[in-house]
Amino acid sequence: MPSAPTEPNSAASSQTKLVLVDVPKSAWWKRIFKFFAVMGLTGLTLAFLGYQAMWVIFGSGLPEIPKVDEYRPPVLTEVYTQDAVLAGEFFNERRKVVPYERIPKRLVQAFIAAEDSSFFDHFGVDVLGTGRAVFKTVMKKVTGKGSVQGGSTLTQQTAKAVLISSEGYKSATAKNVKRKIREALLARRLENALTKEEILYLYLNNVYLGHHSYGVQSAAENYYRKDVKDLTLGEMALLAGLPQAPSAYSPFTRPEAAKTRRKYVLGQMLEKGMISRAEHDQAMTEEVHVFPVEDVFHEFAPYFTEEVRRGIVDRYGNKTLLEGGLKVFTTMDSERQRAAQEAVLGGLLMVDKRQGFRGPVQHLETPADRKAFIEKQKKALAGEVPSKGHFYVGLVTAIDKDGLSADVTLGDTVAKLPAAGMRWARELKSEQYYPSVLINKVSAALKVGDVVVVRPVDKKDLYDDKEQYSESLMKEVPETGLLVRLEQEPELQSAVVSIDPHRQYLVAMVGGYDFDANEFNRAFQACRQPGSSFKPIVYAGAIEKMGWTEATIIVDSPIVMDDPENQNRWKPENFGEDFQGEVVLRTALVNSMNIPAVKTFIALAKDLGNKNEVIGIQKIGEFAKSLGLSTPINPDYSAALGSSCVYPYELVQVYATLNRLGNKRPTYYIRKVEDRFGRAVEDHTAFDDPWASLQDRIAAGYARLYEPGEQPITKESAYIVTDLMRGVVKEGTGAPAQKLGKPAAGKTGTTNDSFDAWFTGFTKDLVTSAWVGYDLNPHPLGRYETGGRAALPIWLMYMKQALDGREQPEFSPPPGLDLVHLRIDKKTGKVAVPGTKNVADMWFKRGTEPKDESGNGSVDVGNFLLQAP
Repeated sequence: MPSAPTEPNSAASSQTKLVLVDVPKSAWWKRIFKFFAVMGLTGLTLAFLGYQAMWVIFGSGLPEIPKVDEYRPPVLTEVYTQDAVLAGEFFNERRKVVPYERIPKRLVQAFIAAEDSSFFDHFGVDVLGTGRAVFKTVMKKVTGKGSVQGGSTLTQQTAKAVLISSEGYKSATAKNVKRKIREALLARRLENALTKEEILYLYLNNVYLGHHSYGVQSAAENYYRKDVKDLTLGEMALLAGLPQAPSAYSPFTRPEAAKTRRKYVLGQMLEKGMISRAEHDQAMTEEVHVFPVEDVFHEFAPYFTEEVRRGIVDRYGNKTLLEGGLKVFTTMDSERQRAAQEAVLGGLLMVDKRQGFRGPVQHLETPADRKAFIEKQKKALAGEVPSKGHFYVGLVTAIDKDGLSADVTLGDTVAKLPAAGMRWARELKSEQYYPSVLINKVSAALKVGDVVVVRPVDKKDLYDDKEQYSESLMKEVPETGLLVRLEQEPELQSAVVSIDPHRQYLVAMVGGYDFDANEFNRAFQACRQPGSSFKPIVYAGAIEKMGWTEATIIVDSPIVMDDPENQNRWKPENFGEDFQGEVVLRTALVNSMNIPAVKTFIALAKDLGNKNEVIGIQKIGEFAKSLGLSTPINPDYSAALGSSCVYPYELVQVYATLNRLGNKRPTYYIRKVEDRFGRAVEDHTAFDDPWASLQDRIAAGYARLYEPGEQPITKESAYIVTDLMRGVVKEGTGAPAQKLGKPAAGKTGTTNDSFDAWFTGFTKDLVTSAWVGYDLNPHPLGRYETGGRAALPIWLMYMKQALDGREQPEFSPPPGLDLVHLRIDKKTGKVAVPGTKNVADMWFKRGTEPKDESGNGSVDVGNFLLQAP
């Protein structure tokens, strides 16, 4: 049997025995793993919940992801002339969208190297950069110290652009955590929805690069005046360095900083293997040469382009103009537009000088002031020698003892101003006859210390016209040294409107002397009295409505009109203040006689109103409107002399209607409008427009078949009025227009108070009106400043250039007109017999021609109406 266990001794029993359990070595790692697994799962859960919370809190209201094929950012509207010259741009953001395929690969690489080198590797968000930016932003809010930082990938920058277009600039660029989170969320959505190339397409067409440039195409044009595909590597690198800080790296204001930034971009491209060492070195040697932004609108044709802008806004709205990417093709001929602007400038300078000298720009009394002025001049001219033809502001520093010349300081140059170069600078008195009060001494108008406007010229150009020429003064002019003549900025204004009557194009238009000084467009907005330019409308009414002819006798004798109600008496007078007795209608219009025009108006009013003159005057107004005027005529006989205001743009259309044998058609200044996709939304192209595409011309020719126009006056009547105005140029008040050297017709216009001077004239292919006057009529034009003297030279200067090299046919009646051509005795209005001296060739509607020969008695029908109106 087994032995009983022995009792432990007392010492052994008093000690505790340790029993070691053998545990596997991997058990404690499992615990660590479980711990981190739980923590990881918890973190992921929290991250997921946080992500979802961010979507709930910050993601609501995020804009839709743009579809690349429906990408419609704001795009500039471009305005072109008829001959494809850029005349203006309108935009909120100057952007041109260019397909990704057209953007050079090296330019894409440059932006990636400069802005986001891991673009093709990340998922849209720079987590560390964004986290750092959020932290800095929070610390800035809490402590008020530090700076707000960015940390954006190209995708995030694209997301920011999408937010700006959706929410506006202020909200989408706010310096706060919410904006940064929304930007990151939208960036993730972009990465999920679009390819990397599509994101680059959006980014490169949106990125702001300074200098009014949104997108790489706009930047290439603005900085380098190139298409984006033609940029050099150095130019690409410079553009790619701009997004971070367009102002700080501007090649205009900080060219060295721009060069340093370009060096960084090229270095990054070399480091990333995007370019070779040779390409890098070559690009580094390129000079930074950029161009200023072209202000095409103000520099080219501001009055015309502004009228186009107003028209587009009226039709399509201002938002479409500034963001819709329209292409607007105007009817403006760039060469004729330049000619019109040159004519207005040159003509106004001459007419304004004839009014007198308004004094120096300022007078500097003290030597210190004069010295300071000269120093400013030197700085402004920077050593430049004043060039001929340009205007300069100079200081009169000396006048010789005889007063025959003055020294005018222009920076480092001292020029001579001889008396022969400022004879026009008489005292400002409009009632004095200009040629009789020309001055012969500089001291008569200037003194030392005067600041004046001068223009360097050759000796032969010291005077503007023959009236200023003085042989004795010209002998005193030195043969050497810089000569200048005195100038002044015109106070007078002018407008020129020129129409191609057959294409119905407004080919040139100038609304004033200086658009920057005054945007008021006198061609479209100034309602001015036309004076005698209205008379062709009166005589057209008499020929059309009463059957009068060129040979109708009108008595040029005194006439007095009493208005008992207003206690007024009106006694019209001819310009020469004389009376010719019996004259034929042709003579009355050719010589712009006032009293025959008034009597014709009275007879027409009585006839149209069935002896009720009030109704008759209203009907004359309706007839004028049927020809193209929109303004009412005054309800009195002064309307015969052009006392009712008209707009130059409308008056020239009346003459165009007469030139088209009475066919009234609209005149267009916008030829065609295309939307951003090149689709025509408006088209008024003429079928024979040499600058339009064949497709446009064919479509336009077809459309014009359904636009026959109106015929407010018969072709025969219109031709007879045209023939009368041909006589005005051949033998009347418009005779200086013969210098054109081409068959022309027209009519001068001068108001009785000499505030307005006009000449509206035309050849077969071009109808042009020129107006001269003051905006606010502070005083009349100078004595004898008629339409033929003040306005006609502007018309002539323009027409010579506009029709240079273009033959113009005579105004012969086309086949089919029922007209009779006779030689008429201008004294009797009867058919001239051989040997009659004072004769003229006249046209008559068949059946209205005179039957009697000169010297055989009988008075022409209708004369009884005019003996005692």
